[in-house]
Amino acid sequence: PLFTVEERVALLRQATRGLRGVTVTDFDSLVVDYARRHGIRTVIRGMRMVSDFEYEFQMALTNRKLSQQVETIFLMPSESHAYVSARLIKEAAALGAGLSAFVPRFVERALKRKLNENPRESGAGRRAA
Repeated sequence: PLFTVEERVALLRQATRGLRGVTVTDFDSLVVDYARRHGIRTVIRGMRMVSDFEYEFQMALTNRKLSQQVETIFLMPSESHAYVSARLIKEAAALGAGLSAFVPRFVERALKRKLNENPRESGAGRRAA
């Protein structure tokens, strides 16, 4: 990842600060172990495209085998956001595109600042037309 865990947590906290009942934290264990420790019974995962399904389904079934007390629910995005991926956003940012349609302004600024510090991380380079 381009951002450290601490940076991602800070950005997510800022993005969700107006949402009641949302807690942003990090952990370094299995998600089912984290869920059990905190009394969480449901994990919500997003799937953008059909290509995400196989991996997410495999993970959900494995988690179910590890803990039958934790259920996974999948949410699909609206078609207007289904194609968005971190790789595409990083590349667009590296090439100078505005990102306001995809991320909050503070995330756009952090992303562009980080890419200026680490230009090789962007995935953007010269292209042939």
